[in-house]
Amino acid sequence: MLTRFLHAVTTIFTPRVRQFLRRGVVTLAVILFLLLWLANQVISQQRPYTYDDIEQVPYNRVAVVLGTSKYLASGGLNQYFQNRIDATVALYFSGKINQVIVSGDNATMSYNEPREMRRELLKRGIPARAIYSDYAGFRTLDSILRAHGVFGQARFTVVSQRFQNERAIFLAQHHDLDVIGFNAKDVDAYTGFKTRVREIFARFWCLLDVYIWERQPRFMGEQIAVE
Repeated sequence: MLTRFLHAVTTIFTPRVRQFLRRGVVTLAVILFLLLWLANQVISQQRPYTYDDIEQVPYNRVAVVLGTSKYLASGGLNQYFQNRIDATVALYFSGKINQVIVSGDNATMSYNEPREMRRELLKRGIPARAIYSDYAGFRTLDSILRAHGVFGQARFTVVSQRFQNERAIFLAQHHDLDVIGFNAKDVDAYTGFKTRVREIFARFWCLLDVYIWERQPRFMGEQIAVE
């Protein structure tokens, strides 16, 4: 489709102009590829701060669980969601954490990631007094910076799949926060394909947020004490 469009557009130009345009498109494609590759390399450097084995996870009083929808668009259960719940429960009952902040999007009355995570954690035996809800974790950046700015945490464990944990830790370190990640089980390559593609661009966007725009959370609000 793109090739046909470019061919149709370039036929209205002289051969010399067409050659120049083709070279320009190729150059831009190469530059974009290199930028995406560089972003991935930079973010992946946080991998040593993430853990797969719960026995090796250092103790932190608080875990921040990054939100995702409980159900897929098809209606099935979202395995990313379930695996993050499983990881959080394992941390809590292994004595690696004492409190949990569930952080996610609260876009509408019918879509509420923190509410769904809280319900699942309660079902799994984590007491209500140990769970705090962050309803303005619209992006990874918001969740990490609000954990500090709103909930007063400068040191905590982030819970998600490894690819998002690496990005979260990169953001945390840039803002002088002491954060490690516990990696929830990933999903198979087929199921997670779209998410992995989005992550490629999310990592590039992350670098722009940090080094170009210096973006801050959409909302901060009053502080909430985690006791």
